[in-house]
Amino acid sequence: MDGLTSAQVSGAKTNHVPRRSSRSLGAIIRANVFTLFNLVIGVLWALVLIFGAWQDGLFGLVIVANALIGIVQELRAKRTLDRLAVINEAPVTVRRDGRDQEIPPRQVVLGDLILLGPGDRLLVDGEVVESDGLEIDESLLTGEADPVHKLPGDQVLSGSFAVAGSGAFVATKVGTDAYAVRLAEEASRFHLARSELREGVANFIKYITWLVIPIGTLLIYSQLRNSADFGTAITGAVAGIVTMIPEGLVLMTSIAFAVGVVRLGRRSCLVQELPAIEGLARVDVLCLDKTGTLTAGGMDLGEVLPLSDGRPIHDALAALANVDHRPNATAKAIQSRYPAAADGWTAVDVVPFSSARKWSGADFGPHGVWLLGAPDVLLDATADGYERAAELASTGARVLALCRTDSLDSLASGSVASAAGTEKAADGRAEAVALVTLKQRIRPDAHETLRYFAKQGVTVKVISGDNPDAVAAIATGLEIPDGHRAIDARTLPADDPAKLAELLDTHTVFGRVTPQQKRAFVGALQSRGHTVAMTGDGVNDVLALKDADLGIAMGAGSPATKAVAQVVLLDDKFSSLPHVVGEGRRVLANIERVSNLFLTKTFYAIALSLLTGVLGLMFPFAPRHSTLVNALTIGIPAFVLALAPTLERAKPGFVPRVLRFAVPAGLLCAGAVFLAFWAAHSGTSTLIEDRTSATIALFLTTWWVLILITKPLTLGRVAMIGAMAGLFALALAIPFIRHFFALEPGDLSNDLTAVGISVVAAAGISVAVKVAGTLRP
Repeated sequence: MDGLTSAQVSGAKTNHVPRRSSRSLGAIIRANVFTLFNLVIGVLWALVLIFGAWQDGLFGLVIVANALIGIVQELRAKRTLDRLAVINEAPVTVRRDGRDQEIPPRQVVLGDLILLGPGDRLLVDGEVVESDGLEIDESLLTGEADPVHKLPGDQVLSGSFAVAGSGAFVATKVGTDAYAVRLAEEASRFHLARSELREGVANFIKYITWLVIPIGTLLIYSQLRNSADFGTAITGAVAGIVTMIPEGLVLMTSIAFAVGVVRLGRRSCLVQELPAIEGLARVDVLCLDKTGTLTAGGMDLGEVLPLSDGRPIHDALAALANVDHRPNATAKAIQSRYPAAADGWTAVDVVPFSSARKWSGADFGPHGVWLLGAPDVLLDATADGYERAAELASTGARVLALCRTDSLDSLASGSVASAAGTEKAADGRAEAVALVTLKQRIRPDAHETLRYFAKQGVTVKVISGDNPDAVAAIATGLEIPDGHRAIDARTLPADDPAKLAELLDTHTVFGRVTPQQKRAFVGALQSRGHTVAMTGDGVNDVLALKDADLGIAMGAGSPATKAVAQVVLLDDKFSSLPHVVGEGRRVLANIERVSNLFLTKTFYAIALSLLTGVLGLMFPFAPRHSTLVNALTIGIPAFVLALAPTLERAKPGFVPRVLRFAVPAGLLCAGAVFLAFWAAHSGTSTLIEDRTSATIALFLTTWWVLILITKPLTLGRVAMIGAMAGLFALALAIPFIRHFFALEPGDLSNDLTAVGISVVAAAGISVAVKVAGTLRP
């Protein structure tokens, strides 16, 4: 039991596991360089350089820009996440050279003697060598909710966690050999789990890719048939094909997610999974665990109120508080007044505290068996002190009952079955000796944070294992709606999910909630169509955090809690939650705006390609024209919009909503451009002049689409929109730029016709998208 020696440690296999927080530099480069878009655009770029003017190959810079921007943003996110992941790693307590010491998880080696206490997460596999009422929750591995009592010789697996008692085990499998590591299919936090947003973007890409092949073929054929100049035909076809590809959409989505991760990282919020950013935006119900969330970590011992004369109350409290080598928050509060057990108070057997039992106890031999726990669990309603405990709880204090019983044989075996027997034996036969009050510290930022959620339409549910009256008192003090109507979770229907969901919808505060009930609460709320976020810091919150749409753990919480949560508030500040939710809403709302821009471009390019291909006309503009217009109405604005602040809550239906905007807007833009080009082409003007008229129409219609997407307009957004119009005017006015982009506004009547057509098309776009119901107020 002295553990490994320093010499043994130096040569042993270490617990090296690829960090989940980010992928390697090589993987980041490959993911951003070797993409289907880059391949297609690269081939088209090569064709233009071979057969056309180099100015028409400017769109090839998109490959370089996309790759560089994507790599830089992801590297920023990687540095932030790696730094925060190290901060989030809970140290492991091992015994080496006969001394207990805390080390980083990666320094654990094969054969280490690892010590366990409540809330500790098992990072490696091993064999138990010491157990003092040690109970392990393996639900994350097996799905079984009941904790398993572990005795010396039993095997334990990584991915489980201790919920009660203490003990030690020897590491038998570390690193990539450990069960949880082998079980995990993901090696990177940047692997994208299922999300409506990602699936929507992927579907857009898939369908557009299939459309590009036949439409592109038709376009190439029509351009070759109608042009004596092979180079002009190729560049015209390339202009249509390139414009069909939403090359910046994936980039903008990745940037928005990565920047969201970095921004939250600066607020000491560790995002453990990128899809959590999307979940942040969709949350409409927030389940709060009172202890550690609304109340600050730790408690202060209040009063000790005797109920029976002649009993060694203070000695019993001191003994119970110091019986566990890894005391919980309650024991620590009592230890502040009773730092050591009295002489002769040595525990013969112990039942450690667990959130399922809601009490702990120990047999002190000649001094008898003593229990400490919830009064409404340990005492009958007719017992001395029961009503007094309820009165104290109604003031917001946490109340415990100190009880004594002369004999409790079921403690001797130390099994889970005996623990259940202990509870039954204690019921009605334990003598209430004293009531103990604990003062909870309300977080100073709780009021303001709760008001924020109320304004944002997020319903708050307070779910706690404490007495319902105590929870109600805290909720009422924080002005939570209907906080006084607390429900005792023991009265809730266990076999009627529909009734449970109805009660959860109509009530706000719940007390005496077991860990299994917390999990059921999350499922019941989800069954009513809610997107549920769950906060917590204790091992009793793990199952609910895992099942919630978004699990949020406090930084001071147990290692197991932080391991399963998608977001960890490393600074332990409840006031960080508004920023977390706000960042998620910003990302999703802005990605939807950006998607509207890029897919409008895709649909007008598809429509123009079909029109010119079927009617046998030249394509209305060259690649350099689309490069200029796309940069001013999509590329530059997309960067601004993707990072802009917003408080809009995300709504389901991302794909149909974007299509309802992009399809009519794209078709009307294409119609305006085609009419402007056809009107000019039917006269005596040159091809460059005709394409200039079409480019003016393209800019004006897509610029109007930008205005619609940018709403609500702010001073900064108005400045951006004005700047884009100014830059296009300069491109028409300055000879060098005009020549560079092959613009020749020489036919005034054609250009004015293009402007008129654009105004009509802009009005049509406004009506179409408003009828489709996609515009924000």
